[in-house]
Amino acid sequence: MLGDRPGRHNHDVGYLPQRRSFDASVRIRGVDLVRLGVDGHRWGTPLPLVRRLFDRARFEQQKRRLEDVIGRVGATGYAERPIGEISGGEQQRLLIAQALVRRPRLLLLDEPLESLDLPNQQGVAALLQRISADGVTVVIVAHDVNPILGYLDQVIYIVGGQALAGTPGAVITTENLSRLYGAPIEVVRTPSGRLVVVGQPEAASFHAH
Repeated sequence: MLGDRPGRHNHDVGYLPQRRSFDASVRIRGVDLVRLGVDGHRWGTPLPLVRRLFDRARFEQQKRRLEDVIGRVGATGYAERPIGEISGGEQQRLLIAQALVRRPRLLLLDEPLESLDLPNQQGVAALLQRISADGVTVVIVAHDVNPILGYLDQVIYIVGGQALAGTPGAVITTENLSRLYGAPIEVVRTPSGRLVVVGQPEAASFHAH
């Protein structure tokens, strides 16, 4: 059971809400944004000098954890820069790092590819696949399944109180989706073997384990 005592934070679950944009004037560094995943729930502003003097072991442990998770998402090269100065794809990697910093077993993401260009969509999708391969269960909610289809091992479509679940190859067919949506949905396979869904009218939920 993943639940914890009432009022206690559940660190087994990491969550990334729909992507929020950062104004170019925002000066908080990427590393400080990730650090909020560790101590952002506490009241007040941490004082680095006090922390180093009275809790040095904990400070060093947190520093190593931040460096590790930032490296894990490939953001080491820009984590010290203000979050408002970096690209949308770079911001998204740091937000994923924030969700991972407490080492959850389950990572929930709501539209993680929204507003990203195609190269960044592919980069973030590949990153999530690597996170899954490291033993974290990754659940993604997405309006458009096409950018992530090649990275999924399980998919769940939820439409009008009905659900269809299974492997992408078994679930994502013209017949299945047209019946589920009650509208013509075409699924094509490219010469490279990639599935593409055409004419999908509504959002669905997708699960990469």
